[in-house]
Amino acid sequence: MSKDPVAKSDAEWRDELTPEQYQVCRCGGTEAPFSGRYWNTKTKGIYLCTACKAPLFSSETKYDSGSGWPSFYDAIGDEAVVEKTDTSLGMVRTEILCARCESHLGHVFPDGPPPTGLRYCTNSASLELEPED
Repeated sequence: MSKDPVAKSDAEWRDELTPEQYQVCRCGGTEAPFSGRYWNTKTKGIYLCTACKAPLFSSETKYDSGSGWPSFYDAIGDEAVVEKTDTSLGMVRTEILCARCESHLGHVFPDGPPPTGLRYCTNSASLELEPED
């Protein structure tokens, strides 16, 4: 798969994504806790960006944070996810985006387990699990 940035029109994203995926990935939405398809899955594999299929997270770094969203303590590589300051909702948080297509994934918090101490709190709607064979 190409690592080149993905740039599509709003109409193209709307055509390719479900309404929920579009709301989360392109509009920065959030699914309700404990509602997404991956919050409790234990399947081994690689979690891809649902919009552009870039690899983002490994099941090896997934853990149960108790938050109701899929949580990982590390991204699959240093260049998979980019961070952006988010000041919405009257607070300062760190938003995480797919580095390839800039889809909203969720937020990263400094309350995760070792070895990183980070919690990449993601929306299932922004992910697609590619199971191990």
